[in-house]
Amino acid sequence: MDGDLIFSDYTQEGLDAQYDNGAAVPSVDDIMERWAGMSTETLAKYDHALDIAYGPSAMEKLDIVRPNNQGVVPVNIFIHGGFWMRRDKKEYSFIAERFASSGALTVVINYALIPSVDLDEIVRQCRAAVTWVHGNIAEHGGDPDWVFVTGNSAGGHLVSMMMATDWAAHGGLPSNVLKGGVALSGIYELEPIQKCFINDILHLSDGEVERNSSITLPPTKEAPVLFAVGGAETAEFKRHTSNITEAWSEMGCDCRSMEVPGKNHFSILDDFIDPDSALCSATLKMMGL
Repeated sequence: MDGDLIFSDYTQEGLDAQYDNGAAVPSVDDIMERWAGMSTETLAKYDHALDIAYGPSAMEKLDIVRPNNQGVVPVNIFIHGGFWMRRDKKEYSFIAERFASSGALTVVINYALIPSVDLDEIVRQCRAAVTWVHGNIAEHGGDPDWVFVTGNSAGGHLVSMMMATDWAAHGGLPSNVLKGGVALSGIYELEPIQKCFINDILHLSDGEVERNSSITLPPTKEAPVLFAVGGAETAEFKRHTSNITEAWSEMGCDCRSMEVPGKNHFSILDDFIDPDSALCSATLKMMGL
């Protein structure tokens, strides 16, 4: 029956609505258009290198934006969202503006999208990007010993997966290769995703759900993590943020959550780069900027 509960207190219709961010934010196309203009302005303003390969496949590319005429600087890796099946790094160059103006280098990564690959492969590619940054970013003026990872939505999930990675087992990297992480509006428990309309494209298997539900994975105990969510987001996104903060804190991670008043699933990124916002200030403070 249509009224049957399929996850927690949600019917199918109710659960689908919780994850339909396009319907929840009708102005998303206007927001993306504004970000595109901001990205063009950012690339015109700062030194940059585009489409650098970090792996063998076509989508394993990254962009680097660095502050002009500075020496070795901290590094922010940014992972974009799009429910693991849409968006591109070129849409997010604007993220680098606040970091460059504060004296940090930004690496915006691409990854292959579902259905061309599965979620396990996306996580592998993000780990490969971190490995590349550790080994190569010094050539671009970044400090390989001062690397942070940030991301939104699906990118927030991927941030959490990076912060729950055994780096010695993935490329022989130092366990503290990442000095901190900021995950915005992330999804950390994949069972509701598997049960809602998004899975019509994702086709998440039970194994993928188990392996990639970061809320159940042992997190880093060597670096802080900030989980943020917009005050105008759906109850499910707020639940993800509060639940992983509680779970990871109990497992010994130095993490905390932040709810950004009035911000939705997209406009939270505006706060992320607003120097007057608590979210931006907390991120820059984490990076020592």
